This record gives sequence, C-alpha cells and structure tokens, in this order.
Amino acid sequence: MQENYIRNFCIIAHIDHGKSTLADRLLEYTNTIEQKDMKDQVLDDMDLERERGITIKAHAIQMKYNHKDGKQYSLNLIDTPGHVDFSYEVSRSLAACEGALLVVDASQGVEAQTISNMYQALDHKLAIIPIINKIDLPNAQIDDTKTQIVDLLNVYEDEILLASAKYGNGIEPILNAIVERIPPPKSETEKPARALIFDSLFDSYRGAVAYIRMFDGELKEGGQILFCSSGKQFEAEEIGILHLKRQRTGKLSAGEVGYIISGAKNVKDTKVGDTIILAAYPDTKPLPGYREAKPMVFAGLYPATTENFENLRESLNKLQLNDAALHFEPETSKALGFGFRCGFLGLLHMEIIQERLEREYNLDLVTTIPSVQYRIVLKDNSEVYIDNPLNLPDPSQIARIEEPSISAQIITPNEYVGNIIKLALERRAVMGKTEYIDAKRSILHYYFPLAEIVFDFYDKLKSVSRGYASFDYDFYQFTESKLIKLDVLINGTPVDALSIIIHRDKAHEWGRKMTAKLRELIPRQLFEVVIQAAIGSKIIARETVRPLRKHVTAKCYGGDITRKRKLLEKQREGKKRMKQIGKVEIPQDAFLAILKID
Repeated sequence: MQENYIRNFCIIAHIDHGKSTLADRLLEYTNTIEQKDMKDQVLDDMDLERERGITIKAHAIQMKYNHKDGKQYSLNLIDTPGHVDFSYEVSRSLAACEGALLVVDASQGVEAQTISNMYQALDHKLAIIPIINKIDLPNAQIDDTKTQIVDLLNVYEDEILLASAKYGNGIEPILNAIVERIPPPKSETEKPARALIFDSLFDSYRGAVAYIRMFDGELKEGGQILFCSSGKQFEAEEIGILHLKRQRTGKLSAGEVGYIISGAKNVKDTKVGDTIILAAYPDTKPLPGYREAKPMVFAGLYPATTENFENLRESLNKLQLNDAALHFEPETSKALGFGFRCGFLGLLHMEIIQERLEREYNLDLVTTIPSVQYRIVLKDNSEVYIDNPLNLPDPSQIARIEEPSISAQIITPNEYVGNIIKLALERRAVMGKTEYIDAKRSILHYYFPLAEIVFDFYDKLKSVSRGYASFDYDFYQFTESKLIKLDVLINGTPVDALSIIIHRDKAHEWGRKMTAKLRELIPRQLFEVVIQAAIGSKIIARETVRPLRKHVTAKCYGGDITRKRKLLEKQREGKKRMKQIGKVEIPQDAFLAILKID
C-alpha cells in the first residue's frame, strides 16, 4: 500500500481512562472484527488482563477505513498499557508511530500518567489528538477537563474531541482526525530494508515471532535477514500483517506494521528494540532503539520442590521473550535451595509474572522479600551494585551505601494534600515544588527513596486520598543514606531469604513487627521456636513460638508422684534433643509478611 494511505498511531492515557474500550469501538466501527467475535477488551487476550481490567502487553492491529474523501486508509493501532509499572511498553509503541490519541476521563480530568505519557509522545515528535472520554457519566466535568488539556497541550478547544467509548459516541470524528491530523510515515522505499522490532512473543509451534514496523525498503518471504544486535542471520519464513490473528501477506513495505517469523528459536535472538536488515546489505545503519527497560524491584523466585528448578528456568526464558523487562539470574539460598534472582519494574509487574508462571506453566513458587538495587562505595573508592542483602560487603570495608531515589508527581484534590504530605514524611520523602492545575487540584513533586514506595505506597496513597490521587514516577539518582542489614534468626540460625536492607531509624520498629508477624505464621512444633531480629551480632527483637505438649502422664491414674516426674523429665530431654536437630518449615506467607507489616 502507498505510504500516503497509511497511518500508524497508538492510544495513551492514565490507567482506567478507557483506552481498551476505545480500541474496541474503533475495531467495531471499521468492521475489522465481526460482531459475533466482538467482546469487551478484545485486544487484551491474556486472562490476567481481562480479570484485572488492565492492559499489560502492548497489542497491534490493522484496520481499513473509508474516509469521506473516498479513499481507503490503512490504520495501524498499537494499544498500550496505562499502569506506571508498564510504561516501558508505552515507549516501545511510541517508537513505531507517527501519532497518538491522548485519552482523558471526563470525570477524573488530567492525571499523573496522562502528563507522563504526553511528554513521552512529545519527545518522539508525535502528532497528538486529545480526546475527552466518558462524557456520558453523570459526574463528567467536560469544561474543566477541556481547560486542563488546553493548558497542558497548548491547543485550541475545538481541537479536542468528545467521545463515549462505552456507547460508541464520537468514533467517526476520531477516525477522521487520525487520517487528517496524523502524518503518513516518512519512509524510503528505495533504500535497503530496515525494520524496528517493537514487540515479540514466543509461539510454541513457530518459535520467536517479531512484531515489526518497517521504516525503509521492503522485506519478502524467503529473503535472508540479519538481526543487528546479535549479528545472527535467518531466513524470513513468514511475513504478514496483524489483524486479530496473524494474516500472511508474503511481504511488508516501508511504513507498514506487521510480523515476521524467521525460524529463530532462541528467545534472545528477537530482542525488542533491535533492527532487522537484509543480509545482503550488512552495513545498513541500525535504527535508534527505544528507552531500555530497567528493573526497579528484585526478588528471589524458588520452586517449592527442587525437581522443578529446570522447569522454572525454561518458563522464565519463554516469559522473557514476551516481556523484555524481565531479568533473571540463578541464585542459591540455604533456606530455599536453588532458584533465580529476578528483576521487575514494580510490585504489580512482579505479581503478574508470578501469577503467569503459576497459571501458564503450572509451577508452585516461593517468592522472597522484594528489594531494590543499592550502590555500595567501598573505602578503596570502588563501587559495587547489589540487589540482594546477602551480597552486602563486610561493614568494615564500606565507605557509604547509596539507595536509588525517584522523582515522583502526585496529582490530588486539594482537600487531601495534608494526608499525602503526612504519608510522604513517613516514607522519608523530600518535597519539591507544588503546582496547581486549577482551583481544586494540585501537583505535588517529591523525591522518594525507591525502597519506600515498592511495597504498599500505592495502596496507602489511594487510601488516604479516597482513591482520587494519581501517582507517576521516574528514576532520579542514587542518594547516600544510613542503611543497615537486618537479619532474622530462627532458633539461632539466620534465614537468608528473610534478610533485608533497611534505614537505621526504622530497624528496631521493623524488627519488632517482623518477629511478631512470624510468630503468628510459623506453626507450633514439639519444641520451642525462638524468632529473633538482629543487626550484626546485636539482637533487637525476640518472639517465641511455644511448643506443643504431648500428655505423657495420661496413663498415670495413680501411684507415686515421682513416676509422673520421671516421665515429664524424659519428655523434656527428648524435646531438647529434637530442638538441636529440629528443622522449622517456614510457610510462603512468612516471606510476604514484610509487605503486610503496617
């Protein structure tokens, strides 16, 4: 198809502002999907996405639209996630587009990620079409939302489109605006082929499937292709476009979006952000990639039974192809055996990965306490990065410990500002500037230690603001802090999987709460279980799980008291020996107890 009749665009918005519903209506209006196949969140094909009502993976689909000028246009939609943990998916989608639909909820107005995604789109020099969605709601504040968008984007009011994706209102003007306002792709058909991989997935029958946006030239089936990052060469076995399912066309030209199956079986061959070129032109310059996804939260994943270690490795390898942000490497724990240290974008991302491993690969997993990556500056001025408390160097060798901090923005109605300031102070935040969107809402800028927000900050924020505050963040820098390692000992033996790095001022309180929580969770044994929290060799908190007692004197219905005493003494000696060799089973709940301490 000629480039003038192609439009590549994505939909960006804050979570739950109606991206997936708007995508449904666009597909319905252009007859891309037959009515019998239509369902809510049609592009969200993962069970988890449908259950939680969120988009986790970016999706792509092609629509044909007959414009009022009498010509047919090919519209390539790339749906994007809205949750802050999955913002790396947004950056990948933007790299493959020329325009973006910026969707804002009429009842909520501009929120934190609306602003964040808008700046990303402007950085990619995309044409932005602002849309106010959910105008059918009784509490819709259309005029206020228009004013916010005008101030934010510096556009005229008549450029803002109104829609109700739920009821299909305003869909035709949106399609016309896509054709009229988003420029066609600027590609060179005559140049050697260059294609950007913006997503990839693992097909158990075909191997790695790469979703690509063609920037220059043409790719045909049977041709020899080269992946720039690895330098590996493959044959293009199948090429096509993306409807609800893959549709084979045999070739892709400059400006088009589609897929390529190359016979690559290794999950690392189709690296997202990589450039595909023709093997005949190996000197072709690669395309600039996208913002690399950096893990923010780290946790250990261990199989409940050691026989499943290889299954877990294989499953993580397959998941990594579908999820470029997942990082993992093998690690060993005295308490849990062999497993993997995994890097995630946030707690929701960690939860999703764990649930997918358990559902899709039938694995029973134990997850350790999440932590962040610290920078340790040693006395010889060398630097070490650690994401596991067990790797903390000897304290006598450490000059200082630095923790990652983030630059955050919180948008909230003015009546909740006091609650949010109090929450931020509890989490060791440093306040930046405060801005006012309008008379009712403010933007609070803060610098938080990342470790303080990865556990339950988002839930607490929603709680203190009754659900009205929205939150977005980006990595800022490493900041020096008074951090120490807190160990948990069970019957005098350190449990490595329960160790954490924590701020010195919070250590005593944390130790007391942690031991109290473990006392509730560890089942009673036939011997006494002592739970202690320690900083180095200093014990700062202790709890005891009382032993179960067998009624050994039940048969003594009479006779001398010394007979009973002998039996009780014998029992006491037996328990002492049992304690020396006794092993305490720690349930999975204990490893997640830290998340629920408050």
